[in-house]
Amino acid sequence: MAVIDVAGFVADLKSQAIDYGFHVHDERHFVETYSLRQLWEVDLHPEEACSGPIDLHLSLDVDPRALLGFEDEIIKLDDVDDDPPSGFTFPLLFTWTLPPLPQPPDLLVLATELAGIGGVELPVEVSAIDSFPSVTDAPERSLSIVARRSVDLADVYLNNDGSVTISLEKCKHVSLFLLDRADAWLDGI
Repeated sequence: MAVIDVAGFVADLKSQAIDYGFHVHDERHFVETYSLRQLWEVDLHPEEACSGPIDLHLSLDVDPRALLGFEDEIIKLDDVDDDPPSGFTFPLLFTWTLPPLPQPPDLLVLATELAGIGGVELPVEVSAIDSFPSVTDAPERSLSIVARRSVDLADVYLNNDGSVTISLEKCKHVSLFLLDRADAWLDGI
């Protein structure tokens, strides 16, 4: 019997996302048969962006070694009231996508503004890729905006979702910030 219900955690994550004003559109679950590594993906966007250009992609990478190691430590506990072991985590990634931007923002300014919104609770990385459809075409710039969090298995075991709740709240603020500025960046379309 598994000590942690990963599927239940993902269902709670989606429910919390809905509570924070996101629409959930798709969920995928991949299992690598050789290593039993799992990847859970959820596609969503803020309610305000139903017809807008912003999507948010959540992905939870479940490493079976971390899960089994955590379970082994739980089984070793003498008392049910003992604190679960710390140090076992799963990475949770939040990735925002936008279409190619004819009027892209200054990356340093955008990174600074998003750092103020995400804070230390949700550090946000900003990068860009310039694509050339053909040699004679002007480059198309696409933004890559990613935030990485670690989900502590002790918190999942205790059903303590405080850090995930804070992350989702920050994701909502980042999404609305991007949505507010997307029209100016897409002005050339």
